[in-house]
Amino acid sequence: MADTFLLKPVDLTTTNATTIYTVPTTNDTTVPATPSTTAIIKSIRVANDSGSADTVTLTVTRGDSAVFAIETVKAVAANTAIEILTQPLVANEGDIIKATAATANRLHVLLSVLEIT
Repeated sequence: MADTFLLKPVDLTTTNATTIYTVPTTNDTTVPATPSTTAIIKSIRVANDSGSADTVTLTVTRGDSAVFAIETVKAVAANTAIEILTQPLVANEGDIIKATAATANRLHVLLSVLEIT
């Protein structure tokens, strides 16, 4: 087993759902093969670098396209940052973490994850 710490920074430049992180899926046909992965998301920080308040919605999409809310319409005050998680979040192969900003070009998301393979 290998442990890899990663930082996934994303600038929310649109009001569309934006993929922040996708847990890798097993692929034995690649060289080297992609092993089975479990992800422990340690932190999701959202920073607002504008002079106006905004909101963000975060979701996880499972492989069968079911969408589950992590946080919905969370307020982020002007020129501040917030932590979304109070406990680590475990994600499985193929899970996709997405963020949606109410207004484009105001919010940045920093996701810290430990991948265990």
